Amino acid sequence: MMSGITTVLSFLATVAILVVIHEYGHYLAARACGVKVLRFSVGFGRPLWLRRFGRDRTEWSIASVPLGGYVKMLDEREGDVAPQERHRAFNNQTVGKRIAIVLAGPMANFLLAFVLYWALFVIGQPGTKPIVDAPAIGTPAAAAGFERGDTVLAIDGMRTQAWSDVYWQLFKQAVKREAIDIEVRTAAGREVTRRIDARGISTDDLDKDLMPRLGFKALGLKLDPVIGRVIEGGVAQKSGLLAGDRVVAIDGAEVRGWGDLVARVRAGAGKNLEFTIERGGARLERKVTPESASDGAASVGRIGIGLSAEQEARIAESSTIVRYGPLESVGRAAARVWEVSIFSLQMLWRMVTGDVSWKNLSGPLTIADYAGQTARLGLVWYLGFLAVISVSLGVLNLLPVPLLDGGHLLYYVVEIVQGSPVSERVMEFGQRIGLALLLALTLFAFYNDINRLLTG
Repeated sequence: MMSGITTVLSFLATVAILVVIHEYGHYLAARACGVKVLRFSVGFGRPLWLRRFGRDRTEWSIASVPLGGYVKMLDEREGDVAPQERHRAFNNQTVGKRIAIVLAGPMANFLLAFVLYWALFVIGQPGTKPIVDAPAIGTPAAAAGFERGDTVLAIDGMRTQAWSDVYWQLFKQAVKREAIDIEVRTAAGREVTRRIDARGISTDDLDKDLMPRLGFKALGLKLDPVIGRVIEGGVAQKSGLLAGDRVVAIDGAEVRGWGDLVARVRAGAGKNLEFTIERGGARLERKVTPESASDGAASVGRIGIGLSAEQEARIAESSTIVRYGPLESVGRAAARVWEVSIFSLQMLWRMVTGDVSWKNLSGPLTIADYAGQTARLGLVWYLGFLAVISVSLGVLNLLPVPLLDGGHLLYYVVEIVQGSPVSERVMEFGQRIGLALLLALTLFAFYNDINRLLTG
């Protein structure tokens, strides 16, 4: 229940932040160009909240359908305009000003992503060290000579500091279906370059988890489900659990590791759980009822157990924090925004050409799911997700599709070339085409979302 609430709230927060930033970009540019703004709306449909502010009495609104927003400007094409205000109408501005106003929305999204990436690089992002496990026989990684304990240093010249970097760089390169050069440091300390052949990667491989197909797996830190310490006065102590107990099963289902144990306890708030433990060679049964505790917006179960100092030391050895200085982070944040933007365009183009499946197109349900997942993981993960979505929104709005900002920019480029505005007939026809295209993409994205939910 709380998990669902977290998902809904984090999704609404994501939409609100991205829409406000995008539309505020349009708003500021319009004001700077002398255009009168009539309404700033977050959402579509009937206003749930509306107030007027400023010299122009601009309406600020929160509407009933929270899937977008708009800035309505004074425009002679949409209603009568008083003679003394015609110079403030959008349609009477120079083509340069109109381009600046339309372009400001996507640019605001890129700026938001830049600020978020900069903050993440300065704060530091937790991750797992890029050390690989032994690859499965017959995979490209095995053919390239990868061995257990190899540390990935760089992929096609791009430095990797965490396993997430390895995944991101491998996916980008695998989409091209070319050879991938990977610099590694072996367990013996030698630095060598191994070449992965990604030409055999299929569209289905890209739809699923690519890493096993390539033969890559992080050298996992498997912690046994052994209780390292028991907190005084906690549920575990009251239930008869002791440090050193090995949890074999919960409610008859095998516990396969410490992560499994934690997950089952967190999901069991207020439930009577039957713990099967091993102690001194004997198997014992203990009834444990996790107490409910707040974890951000969610409620989770806790019983008052923890890892031993030795277990925590092992985790520290396999973990890393990717962090840079404030000045270096400026360049890295700008590079990341550019990199994600170009990759988004490449993926869209490859969908059009059939090199990548349309199953990769996600809709609101998938975005909501990821918003909830990252919010539950923590602020750093959520901000990273928000940065990616902000870049994607900026790229999407720049596509030359009527009804999107990119469609308006296309009209203005034509106007510059031919020396006169595009006719209303052409614009009306373009809007119909754009609306049909956007509706088709939206329906397909919803289909993909529902298919993911049904098939897992």
